[in-house]
Formats: sequence, structure tokens, C-alpha cells
Amino acid sequence: MIKSYLVAISIALLALACTRTPEITAPGPYPASTKVDTIDYYFGTAVPDPYRWLENDTTAETAGWVEAQNNVTFAYLDHIPYREAIRNRISALNDYEKISAPSREGEFLYYYRNSGLQNQSVLYRKKGENGTPEVFLDPNTFSTDGTSALQGTFFTSDGSLLAYMISEGGSDWRKAVIVKTADKSMVGDTIRNLKFTGIAWKGNEGFYYSRTEGDKLFSRVDYSKLMYHKLGTPQSEDKLIFDGNTNPPRRVSAYLTEDERYLVMSASITTSGNELYIQDLTKPGSKLISLTSNFDNEHQVVDNAGDRLIIYTNLNAPNGKVVEVSAANPSAANWKDLIKEEKEAIQSVTSAGGKLFVNYLKDAKTLIKQFDRSGQLDREISLPGIGTASGFGGRVTDTFVYYSFTSFIDPTSIYTYDIASGKSTLYQRPKVDFNPDDFETKQVFYTSKDGTKIPMFITMKKGIKLDGKNPTWLYSYGGFNISLLPSFSSSRVVWLENGGIYAVPNIRGGGEYGEAWHLAGTKLNKQNVFDDFIAAGEYLIQEKYTSSAYLAIAGGSNGGLLVGATMTQRPDLAKVAFPAVGVMDMLRYHRFTVGDAWKYDYGRSIDSKEMFEYLLRYSPVHALKPNTAYPATMVTTADHDDRVVPAHSFKFAATLQENHIGDHPVLIRIDTKSGHGSSNLSKAIELTADQYAFAWYNMQVLPPVAKKDM
Repeated sequence: MIKSYLVAISIALLALACTRTPEITAPGPYPASTKVDTIDYYFGTAVPDPYRWLENDTTAETAGWVEAQNNVTFAYLDHIPYREAIRNRISALNDYEKISAPSREGEFLYYYRNSGLQNQSVLYRKKGENGTPEVFLDPNTFSTDGTSALQGTFFTSDGSLLAYMISEGGSDWRKAVIVKTADKSMVGDTIRNLKFTGIAWKGNEGFYYSRTEGDKLFSRVDYSKLMYHKLGTPQSEDKLIFDGNTNPPRRVSAYLTEDERYLVMSASITTSGNELYIQDLTKPGSKLISLTSNFDNEHQVVDNAGDRLIIYTNLNAPNGKVVEVSAANPSAANWKDLIKEEKEAIQSVTSAGGKLFVNYLKDAKTLIKQFDRSGQLDREISLPGIGTASGFGGRVTDTFVYYSFTSFIDPTSIYTYDIASGKSTLYQRPKVDFNPDDFETKQVFYTSKDGTKIPMFITMKKGIKLDGKNPTWLYSYGGFNISLLPSFSSSRVVWLENGGIYAVPNIRGGGEYGEAWHLAGTKLNKQNVFDDFIAAGEYLIQEKYTSSAYLAIAGGSNGGLLVGATMTQRPDLAKVAFPAVGVMDMLRYHRFTVGDAWKYDYGRSIDSKEMFEYLLRYSPVHALKPNTAYPATMVTTADHDDRVVPAHSFKFAATLQENHIGDHPVLIRIDTKSGHGSSNLSKAIELTADQYAFAWYNMQVLPPVAKKDM
């Protein structure tokens, strides 16, 4: 009897332990961050920069600081009792077959396939629709740790040759290998010094590409050169087509029209807008001819019919339009409207089968219209649902194309589309271990500080109780004309199925409503972006989706800046903050790698006193205040991030630890052999698991996934 009684008591105590919120363990002492007496002067104003030494990533001092910070961070994460359960569930949800839309190259169909938990997706091919699949390139064999990735494939028009790019450790730097597709034998030397470039084949003789000087991980990138590489010759003998070392310096890229008659070159000085040039390759000795010298607008040659060019532009059309012009006299003054601007913003224009496919956004949801080459509307394409569709590209001879469709609760599926009939047919749908019928996504419109209406997607379990106690992940971006559209993440299912809410506001600075929406979040309007995000959090709290005690704010890159600015302006808004690979030092961002290209969105501290003072007010590194209680924060970055260099996050973390008071942990997690985003699937799973564990732990929530494992 006594033994049975003790067993019963033990079982009861175990059950109680499994439902009780775990005690939060405080982090160990933060590593010492040495302060140096460094001061910059901007228009007569002194600005201290005590952690300038952390910008030098190659020193032993910085390496020691990184190691010490990671030791504290991972020791803290190791104390979270359900961290491993979360990681296991994320792994299980990612363990399903994923297949990309195929592309026809010669007599083969090429496509990517991931059997489930492979670090890198494998490039397969099969001869025709009914051929036997075979592995063509397996990037998992490129390195022993799976951090080398296949980053772009470029075939000749007959499919006999392929140039493929490799990235190592998450770096933006690439190298290109050229092979014969018949036997995968290499052709010539490896091409190096590639960054933000494609490869444009001219027949089977050679190709155009842009070369960037440097090839060092954190080299500053101000310009690039358009080159022509002839097969069978060393890269040192490549022909210079255009030198971007001009005034102002230009970054260039190039592509060919499908008939390979015209070389099209884009030249830009920032991340927004580009000049456009063409060269008639059928005329020996012909030169590049300028179509437009306007850097403030986007331009792209979409298609051609002989010497008739079809161009997408947002010149004098903030929502975008399609124009036509003769290549004999192609300047912008001669452009004629083919598809006029509409109230919905154009996201992309593609061509196939002699048709034009225009991808519009209607309140951040995809709307596709098919036109003929004269600009006549054939139809609005019926999509599988409300979400995001992409693809619809191909050759002029194609009778059907492939496209993908996804939403917050629909895994990415592949469809074929018959161009003549307009009928879509399911090609491949993945099998994921969750039931989308258990979840819902709604779109709401809330009011920002200045009265602007902002759309927001909210995804959650059906029937969830709006009592202010739901862990909520608020994620956004707000910059560079980038639109945040509905998309599926199997890792995100773990947050949702454990009672979490996922909210995505389409704040200003993005491209959801065209260039006017973008400009409303740039330079001296940048505060609108932060106000929109803060208002999203306030709306979720007001409507009882959540409360400050259960709110996590998250974003990466420019979104990392968004989180950094939000937590410094409103440290009371959220319980948890995840600024990832963020632009945190707004006074010096233009000095590193490709940072100067961001000036169109941000402005620069050296441009004017007004711009300097504006940037200083919201720059996260500089806006942190002494003796302030900030949210529980886990800054994330990586040692191979050569886009937003890790120094931004290093300096922010050091300053945050110096100024923060209270019990909330303020940590930095620094990944290795990763870049501006995880370099492989296993690293992505580990990072997401650590973020979810950190969030729930600091919200003092015991998620059901933890109870199942205890």
C-alpha cells in the first residue's frame, strides 16, 4: 500500500511538473566588452564609437569576444528544458519531399529535389515528362559540412552546356564551373570574383557576366565590370565590355533576349532603379546604346519580336507599366504604352508562348493577367486560391508553363498552365505532417500613427481564444521595395500548432502598393516604417490577440534594423525581440561591402546635416539609452555575412549589454560558416528552434510540444 501510494504521488508530481512554467534561468555574466576612445565628427557634432574595434573581424580580440558571447548564449539556451523537443518537431515537419518547378533545357527537364532533411537540394534531370530521374548535381558533396551551396544554373539555349555557381559558407561571393551536360565534364577554368551576377550565354562560344573586384569576404564593393568569357581561354583574357568604375560607380548585370540578338545591360548605383543599355549582337562592332539614364526608376527588357523591344518600367508610372519601342531608336522618349498602369502594383512581367504574364499585387495577394504581345488582355488567370503565385516564364515556342503557388497555410505546390485554354493542372503537391484545415489566415487593416491604413496577415489555429495570452510572432521588413507575400514555412507550423499567432504587416518601405509605398518609407520618411510596425503591435494587443507579455518582434536584415529601432523607441511594446543580421549602425553602414548601395533607401550620414541628425535619432546602436529595461533579446548574425557585416550586430549587442537593466537576457548568437541567412537546412532548423525556445521560455509559456516530450 505504501509503495503504491508513493508511486501515485510521484506520478502526480511529474504531471504537475509537466504543466508548470519552468523557472527562468538568468544568463551568466556578460563578457567584458572593452571600450575605446573613438570619436567621429559629423557637421560639428561629436559621436563616440566605443566599440569600433569590433568592426575588425580578423583580430584575436574580436574572435575572443565572439567565442565568449557564444559561450554565454548557448549555456543559456542549454538550460531551456524543451529546446530539444522543439528542434525535433521542426526537423520532423521539414522531413518531406520538396520538388521545384522544372525547366526545359534541351531534351531534359531539370528540377531541384530535397528528400526531406538534406542540407542542400539536389539538381535532378529526366528526359521528357516520363523519363527516369537521375541526379545531375548534388551540392551536398561540395563540402564535408554541407555549407557549400548551388547558387544558380545557367544553360546554353540548346542545353548542351551549363555554368553553375557555388557559394561557400553562406558568402555572397560565387565561383562558376562550366560543364558539358552530356557527361558533366568540365570545360575550361573556374570563373571567380562573382557577386550579384548571372551568366548570359551567347551560343555555345562564351558568355557575359559581371566581375567584382575583391574576392575577399568583407571587401567593399563599389562597382563591377561587364565581361565576356570565351570558352577555352583563361579568365585573365576575358574581354571588358563595360567598366563600372565611373562617376558615379556602377554595378552592372546583363542578360540576352531569347533570340540572342540583343545584349541587355542594367547599371545601377543603388538597390533601387537602373540605367538600361542594349547592344545589337548581329552587327559587328556595334556599341552599347543607352535606353535610359534614369537611376531612380526600374527598367527591364521583358521580350522582343525582331527589333521591337517590350520593356517593363515604373518611369512616370509608380505602379509599373509595360511599353514598347523600336531598337533602332530605343531612348525612353520614344517609349509607347503597351499595358498601362493600373491601381494594383506590378511585381514582375514574364513571357512565354508569345504571351505576356503580368504579376500584380492586390492588397499583398497575387493577381495574374495574361496579355498578347499587342497589349490585349486575354484573361485574368484563375489561381488555386488566395496567396502567392510565381513563374509563368518560358520560351516563345512553349504551349504550357509551370508556376508555383503558396500561402501561409498551403505548402508550395507546382502547377502546369495551358497557355491556350487557361487551365491549371496540379503537377506536384508536397505531403507535410499537418492539417491546413486546422488553421486560418485573415487579413485586417489597421491605422498607423499618421492615419495611413496598413494591411496585415494574421495566421492562427481556428477557434483560438482572443484573451490577450497568445504567444504572437510579429514579423516584417519595410524596405527596398520588397513585398512580404503569403508563403509557407514548415518550421512556422511549430509555432502555430502550439497555440502561437503569426502576424505579418505590409508596412511602408515595401513594394506592396508600388513605388509611392516604397518611397513613403525611405530617407526622411523612414520613421513611418517603425510607426507602422509599432502600430501593428498595438493593434494586436488592443484586439486581444496578444499582450506585451506574449509578443515577440522579429525581422532580418533591413527587418533587423526595424526590430532594433522598434525596441529602442518602444522597449515596453514586446516581451521578446529578435533582430537578425540587422543594419544597426546607420552612421557607418555605407563603409562596408555593398552598404553604399543602400543610400537610396536610407540616405547617408555624410550627405547633409539634416540626414545625419535624422539617422542618428533612430540608429539602433546610438538610440540605446542607459539604465533602460529592454525586451529579452537574442541578436543573431553569422561570421560569413558579407552583405550586412556582423560588426553591426556585434556593436549593437555590446551597447545593449552595457545599457540594459533588469532580468531579461540580452544575448547574441553568432553562427559559423553561415552568411546572410543560414547556409544549410540543419543550421536553419537549429536557429529557428533556438528562437522559439527563447521566446516561449521568456514568455513563461510551456508549449504543448514540450509537454509531449516530458
